[in-house]
Amino acid sequence: MKETKQRFKVPVLQAKNMKIIVALLLVLLTLLTFAMLRDTDTLITHQQANALYSNNKIEKVIVDGEYIHLKTSDAGYKIYKDAINKTAFFSKYPVEVYEGNSIMYALLLLLLLVASFIFLFRFVKQNRLQQLKHIRATSKAENESHNEPVQALTSSVTFKDVAGIKDVKEELEEIIDFLKEPQKYRDLDIRLPKGVLLVGPPGVGKTLISKAVAGEANVPFFYQSGASFVQIYVGMGAKRVSELFKKAKQMAPSIIFIDEIDAVGKSRGEQRNDEREATLNQLLTEMDGFEDSSGVIIIGATNKVEMLDEALLRAGRFDRRIHISLPDLEDRMQTLELYLAHKPNKVNIEKVARMTVGFNSAALDTLTNEAAIFAMREGRTVVETSDFESVKEKVLEGKRKILSFTEEEREIQAVYQGAKAVIATWLDVEFDKIGIVNTRLLIQEHEILSKSQLLSRLKMYLAGSIATKMHYNEQFTNAATDIVQAREIVSKVIYTYAMGDNFMVNSQQEEDLLRDSAAEVSTLLKTLDKALQEVSAYLLEHENITAEECRVILRKIF
Repeated sequence: MKETKQRFKVPVLQAKNMKIIVALLLVLLTLLTFAMLRDTDTLITHQQANALYSNNKIEKVIVDGEYIHLKTSDAGYKIYKDAINKTAFFSKYPVEVYEGNSIMYALLLLLLLVASFIFLFRFVKQNRLQQLKHIRATSKAENESHNEPVQALTSSVTFKDVAGIKDVKEELEEIIDFLKEPQKYRDLDIRLPKGVLLVGPPGVGKTLISKAVAGEANVPFFYQSGASFVQIYVGMGAKRVSELFKKAKQMAPSIIFIDEIDAVGKSRGEQRNDEREATLNQLLTEMDGFEDSSGVIIIGATNKVEMLDEALLRAGRFDRRIHISLPDLEDRMQTLELYLAHKPNKVNIEKVARMTVGFNSAALDTLTNEAAIFAMREGRTVVETSDFESVKEKVLEGKRKILSFTEEEREIQAVYQGAKAVIATWLDVEFDKIGIVNTRLLIQEHEILSKSQLLSRLKMYLAGSIATKMHYNEQFTNAATDIVQAREIVSKVIYTYAMGDNFMVNSQQEEDLLRDSAAEVSTLLKTLDKALQEVSAYLLEHENITAEECRVILRKIF
């Protein structure tokens, strides 16, 4: 698309330049005509003319229509011809007569101006015709490239090639089974989701997972990135989108995968983009047109789910959302085993996994490759643990977004996240898993929430910062996100739901609620200190703890 814009941009710039040149030439001709026709001589009286005559300053006399022009060495004057003694002036000074010449010069200049304009008009017209031919030829080439038939891919990737996503695999098993045996589901009138949205940070393997689904089900795979989705359909719009979905239906069961779907599915708001909105509307229409048993599954991937248009997320479109978080210790070990499978090595995989907290799958792949390169440079044919240690900083510098902790930071984070897990378990805040690098709360399905439920969640968000302050007598920056969440809950409790003591509210009530909640959490953590120590130790060893595992620890102590 960028190339296309540049190709169209060149003729446009040429046309603009031609307009400027024509305008400048016309202005120049006008100025020349005006300068030649303009009479700059000063009109004088009879007395002033006689003074010039008496002082012998006149060098030449010119008769031009109704005026007599008196030319001196440094100026020109004119006077009506009947206002002076012509005989005296004509006999004393040389005389030139321009009677009628001004009209002739004016006509010649006018003809020159018209001829120049006609020439320039023809030149611009010819230039425009050439530009039009160029644009048509370029458009034809673009359309031909866009009219290429939609091609389905065959994926050779299976779940054996994707390590460490056990939970995700379980959620996708139904989709794979449906694609393998759709009739079984039709017979029981079972409706599976039309769309599945993979949500997670960059580099966790969303594209690879979608290919694995297609590979496991052995069905055609239609890949499209969100950015190219918009660019490809410039000027094509609904036609091309329809072709994609029509082809997928013809080859059903099949998968349409849209990577970075936020590029085309952003919320329709103030900053309008008609082209993108037209593409999004067509996508929504096509998804609505799917039959429940069409055999086509749409998989979207994004790391910015909050930016997606609500219409795209409503029931009947992307019904199922699967969150893919950064790999934990076990996931990283499995991923490293996969990447090292074909490399001769003597690597302590658990040690490498422990020192790569916060690395995503892509970063682990890069790290493994860099370690192998380092070993080769050292003249060895076997990759060792020390090679990973040698190149870790290099990979970190190349991928600054990687969240990686030192051993001291891991301990701080274990206390921080451990406190959240303990308080959440004690106050019955539902969570799936809390780990050193992530917190996975269960999505609230309730329409009505009590004040107690909201305050319990508030206390969980405050627990980490309070625990680290108690243990280290210091505050840390890792509390930033949770503090924002806590403030949002307080704001809703006070302003949105009016759950405060008074209906007329002010910011002091927010402060009071935060302070009271923090005081309760502080008291609870002192009581549950032994449990917090065990949970923190568990996190240091395993990196994640489930709600049930945390309950077991609490039951053992109390």
